Amino acid sequence: MITPNGDPLDHTAHVDPLEGLRAPDDPEYDVYLTGTVFLDIVFTGLESAPVRGTESWARGMGSSPGGIANMATALARLGLRTSLSAAFGDDHYGEYCWDALAHGEGIDLSRSRTVPGWHSPVTVSMAYEGERTMVSHGHEAPPPEGALPECPPRARAAVAALTPGRRDEWIARSAGRGTRIFADVGWDETGRWDLAGLADLEHCEAFLPNAEEAMRYTRSDCPRTAARRLAERVPVAVVTLGAEGAYAVDGSTGETAEVPAIAVEAMDPTGAGDVFVAGFVTGTLAGWPLADRLAFAGLTAALSVQEFGGSLSAPGWAEVAAWWSYVHGCSDQDPAALRRYGFLAELLPAPPRPWPLRRAVPTIGFGRSA
Repeated sequence: MITPNGDPLDHTAHVDPLEGLRAPDDPEYDVYLTGTVFLDIVFTGLESAPVRGTESWARGMGSSPGGIANMATALARLGLRTSLSAAFGDDHYGEYCWDALAHGEGIDLSRSRTVPGWHSPVTVSMAYEGERTMVSHGHEAPPPEGALPECPPRARAAVAALTPGRRDEWIARSAGRGTRIFADVGWDETGRWDLAGLADLEHCEAFLPNAEEAMRYTRSDCPRTAARRLAERVPVAVVTLGAEGAYAVDGSTGETAEVPAIAVEAMDPTGAGDVFVAGFVTGTLAGWPLADRLAFAGLTAALSVQEFGGSLSAPGWAEVAAWWSYVHGCSDQDPAALRRYGFLAELLPAPPRPWPLRRAVPTIGFGRSA
């Protein structure tokens, strides 16, 4: 991301949330991820959903790396040393995504590969009325370039997307080496919603589904009940409740926490769930209490939806500091609500001036004049 004067914007603002916990024999990386990187093209400012047989004009447009890049960028911007294993196309889209992640965000791509003759997956996202509709196209990368590394790196944590009915061997290998596994899950296209089919859940420290997914997997009609049932299968269950916030249960201690969502005007919700997970992982690795982890995850997700683009709307510590400064200057803020985020005070850098930019750009790149 570039500031108006042409200088790179430092999203981390030199905050290391794990600074007091690091030791010489620590793993090289804080978080390891693997998955598919998409080129996201996002249209915003639509009056309504596209209507069949008509042409719709969007008031805004942005391009950015998407898919697993959303999570990787969110983690890196929060100061975590992040390693990503993914396949990249050898087209201009793939080159752009690689450059944005490796050089723009400082994400380690040493276990990623550029696949000759393979085109980058693409997603077009249309944002309107606080929701989004997406159309994607892509093909699975061929092996061996598209294959996962046989031995993932040592890392404090890894984020995995569980697949019903399938085991991913890298999850068990990572957990066996002491990596803490955080997992989410997508929509079950089979319609079975069989919790036993999520075999890798046994290796996970935390499971973070949304309310609908949690209720379907636990055969319950209440997301809080669903969270309690999930906590019988995994140490920590976190269920996101949309506009209501999030609810979590620590199955090992019986502790529960619920934090309301921050009311914001959402421009584009693309990647908000990934940002939420990144915030929760950051708080967990930093050793924060359960309620603080939920509050921070919800805050980072709320900041992300106020800009368009999945990965490039993810906030760093500079944006969190700017928010903290802003809300303290608002006379109508509820002091009790602000105290919920008081744990951030000692972490935050001085707020930037002006408010930091983090928008996706409307084109892949401009030609540079000599």
